[in-house]
Amino acid sequence: MEVFWEQLPVVLNALNVGFIQTLKLFFVTLAGALPLGLVIAFGSMASFKPLSWLARIIVWVIRGTPLMIQLLIIYYFPGLVLKNPIWGSGESGRFVAASVAFIINYACYFSEIYRGGIQGVPVGQEEAGLALGMKRSQIFFKVKLLQMVKRIVPPMSNEVITLVKDTSLARIIALQEIIFAGQSFLTGSRGIRGVVWPLFFTAFYYLIWNGIVTVLLGWLEKKLSYFQ
Repeated sequence: MEVFWEQLPVVLNALNVGFIQTLKLFFVTLAGALPLGLVIAFGSMASFKPLSWLARIIVWVIRGTPLMIQLLIIYYFPGLVLKNPIWGSGESGRFVAASVAFIINYACYFSEIYRGGIQGVPVGQEEAGLALGMKRSQIFFKVKLLQMVKRIVPPMSNEVITLVKDTSLARIIALQEIIFAGQSFLTGSRGIRGVVWPLFFTAFYYLIWNGIVTVLLGWLEKKLSYFQ
């Protein structure tokens, strides 16, 4: 027991550093994937067929392959195949590569949610707007957008909660997120080796963060309930 209390500050310090990396990846992914997903959604619904098919093929490929494979390809392909290690070296390079992979992956999932939300708004509302002399851009921002937001919040919430846990996949390219930090104490880190209890502590970090995200998304859904 005495050994546990001696190890605890060291473990918590490492887990806190890893959790900060996890949070950074989470927020960077949302900041990039939310707008990019909308762009892809517009591309998939474009009347210009080559653009529409290109967007749908990209979505099909990304959604049909594991995120872990995408991480490995995005991180290693430029250096090993193109002989151009664009991500650089060290933790910062791994973080940039992981961010790019996560943004592309989640943007494709978000795009399908956006598309369903936009197409779920009755066509008659757009026709009425055009009859009143409104431009299509005005109809989207003043008529469709808020209704679309209400429709997409529940499925988007599921994806965001999944993202909280998916950030752990970044350890496949040795990004030192929280599970990487916890697992390092199994093989030897900071003078501690062969202990498994830090991994249980990582679960509490995820539970707490997932709970906060769930509460915030639930609050947002209630605020938008007036569209029902």
